Amino acid sequence: MRAGEAAAAAGVTIKALRYYEECGLLSPGRAANGYRDYSAEDVRLAEEIRGLGALGLTPSETRPFLACLRAGHETGDHCAESLAAYQQKIEALDLLIDRLAVGRDRLIRRRDAAARRGFPPVAQSPMKEPDEMLPRTDSLPQADPLPSGLPAPVDDGGAAHLPGRTLPPLSFTGTDGGDIRLDAVSEGRWVLFCYPLTGDPAADIPEGWNEIPGARGCSQEACGFRDNLAALRAEGVDRVLALSSDRADYQQALVDRLHLPYPMLSDPGLTLADALRLPTFEADGQRLYRRLTLVLRGATIEHVFYPVFPPDTHADEVAQWFRDHRDHRDHRDA
Repeated sequence: MRAGEAAAAAGVTIKALRYYEECGLLSPGRAANGYRDYSAEDVRLAEEIRGLGALGLTPSETRPFLACLRAGHETGDHCAESLAAYQQKIEALDLLIDRLAVGRDRLIRRRDAAARRGFPPVAQSPMKEPDEMLPRTDSLPQADPLPSGLPAPVDDGGAAHLPGRTLPPLSFTGTDGGDIRLDAVSEGRWVLFCYPLTGDPAADIPEGWNEIPGARGCSQEACGFRDNLAALRAEGVDRVLALSSDRADYQQALVDRLHLPYPMLSDPGLTLADALRLPTFEADGQRLYRRLTLVLRGATIEHVFYPVFPPDTHADEVAQWFRDHRDHRDHRDA
């Protein structure tokens, strides 16, 4: 059949048929008069390219599906090569989604920081104020108490490789509006605690959340580090940061609600977990950080708390560790 007939039958344009031919996807015959002669198979292949294109596959990415049809199969995704092509495209889209999510969160934070510029903050950061200016913990809002009987996590060895490792040069925008590069946070000692999620306070927690060992208690842990910030600073801790896969707007809501005086970092793509092979778990279709705390000197991991339980008293545990491991090189009382 002629190009116009083939294009109409396949639901594409004549220009598209020409392009498929240029890509080597179609090879129509030639009639005696020199015109292209498209077969029923060519029409079927063009339909397959069009259908896969609607799913986001480029013409070149349809080759395994076309080969499957040419082999005599009724559908283009009958072959293993086609399934592999699906998976490759899904992974590429996942990567794109993660990058877009990170970009979106950074834009949200910069927008919110710009909107707040010129207005007094909800709570001054104690990292830039003398110790006596830290907020009184007895006047701050508190998270609800943890329910009794929560299952305790066990040490599965998922963090045993971390001491001595160096943080990668990953940058995140904090809830304070600043860009924070992990390997340049401080030359001294500081703390980074990773938690699974807090999410939207108005939404229900994921199904079975309380039954997952170590999952419950993110807000309580955050309050613990807030309330122990003065004690940590007294032991020479330069900064405290928190990181999770939570959306930036959820984290900002938590900071505002609980008056958290340290930045929280959003890592929806779990880029730090992948870079350092940090332990994670899945719940309700989401991949989440397992709760752990890193004690760092500069960009080097000095100590790891893992597993963390119970989370509501974990900051006390961290403060006690610093008392037991005082650094006389930079301790304020040395």
